[in-house]
Amino acid sequence: MKRGLVLDKVVLLGRTLEEYRRYFALDIANLRGQAILDVASGVSSFCAEANELGLNVTAFDSIYTLAAEEIGRRCKADLDQVSHAIGDLETYRWDFYQSTESLRQFRERAYRAFLEDYRTGQGTRYLPGNLPRLPFGDGQFDLTLVSYLLFVYEDQLDYEFHKRSLLEILRVTRGEARLYPVVTFEARRCRYLDQLKADEDLSRFGFEEVRTDFEFLLNSNYYLRVFRR
Repeated sequence: MKRGLVLDKVVLLGRTLEEYRRYFALDIANLRGQAILDVASGVSSFCAEANELGLNVTAFDSIYTLAAEEIGRRCKADLDQVSHAIGDLETYRWDFYQSTESLRQFRERAYRAFLEDYRTGQGTRYLPGNLPRLPFGDGQFDLTLVSYLLFVYEDQLDYEFHKRSLLEILRVTRGEARLYPVVTFEARRCRYLDQLKADEDLSRFGFEEVRTDFEFLLNSNYYLRVFRR
């Protein structure tokens, strides 16, 4: 029987710039002048907040064909579902968020800031599409971030999807990609990680699991850094 969060689909839960900074150990000041891609960004406010600070961030997600009102309805329903389910699970540490209500406030702040920016940035800062294909040129971005899609949805997304998505992410990235977390919702290290590292089609890339000081989902205090050797 599963002890972690059980989801039958990829949910729309927004994360803030502060959460991204912690997930990926980002030095915001050093990102100035870089082209940054946020893949599967959903209703996170990272793109909106970062661009307000003068950073150059493009967000990519399959939902960006939808109107803001439809996205708002969907993310509110997903937040209600997850907030109700997550409080009693043993797979989370509450040092940072303290309570489900505080967590909900982070998520609401993120998706509201996203929706406000999306209304003017759809089609420019927010571009639609589906992995494992990206509508960008080779080496277009210095840094690509992926949070809470690859690895964590191990049950829904198979190895081939992970491999093809990672190859495509690295095609459009001239610097490095960072993926967070490297565990599933069961707080178990994703079984695809070692397969990817050993895959001959990925042999030209280096993999580094980098420790961070942030852990909400148990064992999620690492991100995966992928780069050309």
